[in-house]
Amino acid sequence: MEPRFLLLSDVAAELNVSDSQVYHMVRSGELPAIKIGGRGQWRVERARLEEYIERKYAETADWVRGNPLTERDAE
Repeated sequence: MEPRFLLLSDVAAELNVSDSQVYHMVRSGELPAIKIGGRGQWRVERARLEEYIERKYAETADWVRGNPLTERDAE
């Protein structure tokens, strides 16, 4: 069974980005997370990570529709 909550380093590995990029996404509110424990360690719920990924797919699809590839003019 997979854990419900992930460390920021686990999220970074899942997304293939740096830990600092994930920290920025969390601090900016782009990726929902919670702070727990006396030292305020960040945790991301797996379900929120999956929602984030789905949202990014939708945003990317919208961007692609708005920015279609154009064929180069014949030279």
